[in-house]
Amino acid sequence: QVQLVESGGNLVQPGGSLRLSCAASGAIVSINTMDWYRQAPGKQREFVAGINRGGETNYVDSVKGRFTISRDNAKNSGYLQMNSLQPDDTAVYSCNAEIVIDAHGSTWYVGGQGTQVTVSS
Repeated sequence: QVQLVESGGNLVQPGGSLRLSCAASGAIVSINTMDWYRQAPGKQREFVAGINRGGETNYVDSVKGRFTISRDNAKNSGYLQMNSLQPDDTAVYSCNAEIVIDAHGSTWYVGGQGTQVTVSS
């Protein structure tokens, strides 16, 4: 069984910064991709950023230049550094990962429960 746990969400003023963490635990051989999504009240879930095992990244246009996704393969962890936060960034942020669970390369796509980010003065 594999579990993802996010942390780091908080209340922050506009212009502030937060660093979210995503820790994977369980029967993990390796992690292929790690993605961050967010969902604001009354809105659809939105892809925010993704990173593959080689470190290639992609972002939704609205966060480019402000957010940085990274990962630590040795720790089975991922991070989302968020700078210049704005009220529109308020949402529950969740981590999803494609995890290799055995030597045959079988994978699970797992999601966490999310962490609340609120940007408000």
